[in-house]
Amino acid sequence: MSSRALFGARTSRRRGQVYIVLAALAWSTAGVLQRELEVDTATQIAGRAVFATLALFAFVTLMERGHVISAFTSMRAASLAVAALTAVASGSFIVALNHTTVANVLFMQAVSPIAAALIAWVALRESISRRTVVAMAVALVGVGLMVGGPGGAQGLGLVLSVVMMLAFALGVVITRHRRDISMAPAICLSQVFLVVVSGPFAGPGTIGSRDLLFMVILGVGQMGLGLAFLTLGARLLPAAEVALITLLEIVLAPLWVWLTISETPATATLVGGVVLIAAVVLQAGGEESSDEPVRGEPARAPPLSPHGR
Repeated sequence: MSSRALFGARTSRRRGQVYIVLAALAWSTAGVLQRELEVDTATQIAGRAVFATLALFAFVTLMERGHVISAFTSMRAASLAVAALTAVASGSFIVALNHTTVANVLFMQAVSPIAAALIAWVALRESISRRTVVAMAVALVGVGLMVGGPGGAQGLGLVLSVVMMLAFALGVVITRHRRDISMAPAICLSQVFLVVVSGPFAGPGTIGSRDLLFMVILGVGQMGLGLAFLTLGARLLPAAEVALITLLEIVLAPLWVWLTISETPATATLVGGVVLIAAVVLQAGGEESSDEPVRGEPARAPPLSPHGR
């Protein structure tokens, strides 16, 4: 690879890392914002999805540069699959939070790097570098320290957490595999699916002005911006690295709770968070070209521009 091509690949990777970090930053506000809502689960899902749809539609308009209608009408099977998987992951996350602890949900979400890496390895023959294997092992130790102990997830909460994890991992792998297709319309469509499914069970009349404000923040900021950044970043990085960097959400979520409502994280949470940050830094600090793969595969072409279709 020429020096210019190598520089371009490295620049794209760094840009992808920044996008995924921003996605994790946006998603990390979910817990502290959702705890402020005083409406039922269906209304939470529908309300957040409505405003997320508006935000993501604006994002699609910007990405497609005026070709909005054709962007949706030309969606392929991969795009529809990502839309469905994202809707399942998003809806399962909210419902799971109402049936088990945040720690249990986040732990299952943290398992997604393993699932994404294995799916990409088996289905796409995407190599896993030794650096990624070590980083994921360290990350799992960190998450175990943060949420270990009695009171594990059970019943519906456990099932939905597993569904969320698998849907998220599959969505990341498909987005990475079909990076020749813009997934922005699919992400927007996923929120429309949630509105259609949860809308009939929602209670708009129960939404007060305070609830409405938090739904706007959740939909536009937490969900809309988070999914937009994920869409941009997932096309520039291997599936395992994308899922690993999003673990920053697990570190940041308790921090926002501590800063806003003075809830001091447990010592285990702080120690686990430090270990988790170390894992993310370990993975993000290495260059793909310098990592020895666990299973050798032909070199991949440089990532396509996130604005290309």
